[in-house]
Amino acid sequence: MKLTVHRAGCRGHADHGWLKTWHSFSFAGYYNPDRMHFGALRVLNDDSIQAGMGFGTHPHDNMEIITIVLDGELEHRDSMGNGSVIRPGEVQVMSAGTGIQHSEFNHSKENDLGLLQIWVFPDKKNVIPRYGQANFSEEEMNGKWRTVVSPDGADSSLWIHQQAWFSLGVFDRDTTIAYQLKKAESVVYLFLISGELEIGSETLNQRDALCIEEIESGVNIKTIEKSKILVMEIPL
Repeated sequence: MKLTVHRAGCRGHADHGWLKTWHSFSFAGYYNPDRMHFGALRVLNDDSIQAGMGFGTHPHDNMEIITIVLDGELEHRDSMGNGSVIRPGEVQVMSAGTGIQHSEFNHSKENDLGLLQIWVFPDKKNVIPRYGQANFSEEEMNGKWRTVVSPDGADSSLWIHQQAWFSLGVFDRDTTIAYQLKKAESVVYLFLISGELEIGSETLNQRDALCIEEIESGVNIKTIEKSKILVMEIPL
């Protein structure tokens, strides 16, 4: 198994006042030729948005966009006619396909908003744009993996146009768990939302990430502290 650590402090960072953002891969003003993408995973942005602020209407095409709200409330509107508020525990997906426009704002006038926005290259281009949103309770991922995004919507997950599976899990300290691949020859990008854990000889802390390649069947994980983990299984 091949492991490559991406430390939280080594990410690209920009502070726009109303927006504080950390980029795991090259994005906007952050360019790192060694961090263009990992397999089909193109963008992982860790954003903190001030109350009442946000991104005005802007376009996307031919990308699968996944948003996971960690804290606060995200107000979303798009050219497909969707308008909603997304709260912690909820996940949003958009297949941009032939083209969409959308806006994203902090719905609250008082509290900051924290979210992960993730882009995945699609396995087919120029699809009809589509939108999905679902709530996944903490109980569903307490001590086990909860698949929240998949290629086929199995187990009430949201689906995207790619052979990719996103799973969330919350595990107590001193717990040994395994993640089993859904598809042979996939790679895994593990992002530690909170906590501390060990994989092989590597120790990860909050917001660290790990590229995992050459996986025989699964990945063994040992938590040091209570940990919330996002596992993204993607094609290389």
